[in-house]
Amino acid sequence: MARPKKKHNKEIFALGNEAVVEGALLAGCNFYAGYPITPSSEIMEIMAQRLPTIPNGAFVQMEDEIGGLGAIIGASLAGRKALTATSGPGFSLMQENLGYGCITETPLVIVNVMRGGPSTGLPTSPAQGDVQQARWGTHGDHSIIVLSASNVQECLEMTIEAFNLAEKYRTPVILLIDEITAHTREKIIIPNEDEYEVFNRTLPTMPPEWYKPYEETVRGVPPMPAIGSGYRFHVTGLTHDVNGFPTSRPDEVRELNERLFRKIDQFLPDIQLVDEIDTEDAEVAVIAYGTVARSAELAVKQARALGVKAGLLKLKTLFPYPRKATEKLMYRAKTIIVPEMNMGQISREVKRVNNGQVSVRTINKVDGQIITPAEILKVLTRV
Repeated sequence: MARPKKKHNKEIFALGNEAVVEGALLAGCNFYAGYPITPSSEIMEIMAQRLPTIPNGAFVQMEDEIGGLGAIIGASLAGRKALTATSGPGFSLMQENLGYGCITETPLVIVNVMRGGPSTGLPTSPAQGDVQQARWGTHGDHSIIVLSASNVQECLEMTIEAFNLAEKYRTPVILLIDEITAHTREKIIIPNEDEYEVFNRTLPTMPPEWYKPYEETVRGVPPMPAIGSGYRFHVTGLTHDVNGFPTSRPDEVRELNERLFRKIDQFLPDIQLVDEIDTEDAEVAVIAYGTVARSAELAVKQARALGVKAGLLKLKTLFPYPRKATEKLMYRAKTIIVPEMNMGQISREVKRVNNGQVSVRTINKVDGQIITPAEILKVLTRV
């Protein structure tokens, strides 16, 4: 018998925004709602073309970003894998509904293509000014997962990861990329089906009359049926009991809020993703994310060629912040450099972890221009 031919990976040239779409479709996304805004608009435009061609795919252009996030919350509750994309001003409009998604434990993915701000700011220029907003933008104590991508291939891979984490932990997941990554065109590899994992939300196995939508479980993540599948449950933005109905009883309020944090915190090794480059013997190390991590990787390579023991910790997960990976790096390196296209947002997390252990230096740029490898190399060699 002839051997079956191995299916070769498909290679395409794509923008970062196009790669987000490819990753979303591979992850099983079948619903998109949103409103176009530079520099994320290509995601919406391509989704408008692609979703109607797949089984049960649906695309809706909403009146604004408030409606966009509201629509994907509803779609997710109805059993869809849902996505929206935006940029700074639109992300600001989403914050109230983001909190609603957190307290109702609704799996969804938001891609924020960061641009210069505040306000209308620099619509076509890169920035990384939305990092702390992604973590704390919606009011009240809440847990959230925030991811980042530094190149076009990672835009695909981290979008798949975003959907998997959203489904696994019943939570909104935010993917932050910047204008440069979004509009960089590179060759990417579309993985075969056996080369990546797709995780779907856990469904209830008990009879509908026994189901309690927010009941404690071993993982802290309750099973989630689709509305209309025979399981009835109440959905509210008010603090609720295990049946989903509003409560102000202190014990029930405490149990809900603590579980919302615990379901994330007890699985940090699964969530906190980083790449370590030349960190084994690094005496000076860079902690970077997004496009700036690409500049940092080249700067580290050039510094090594000059005899500097440099390394890079590239953050793919921004929140929950990868504390252990940072502490491990600080045991070896004497100096940490944190370059960012903002006034210092992830550097706050680095300094919090550091607690005076090593010297932390920042490189900050807020003029709409990328931080170049030469600028990082200059600091590496000085140190």
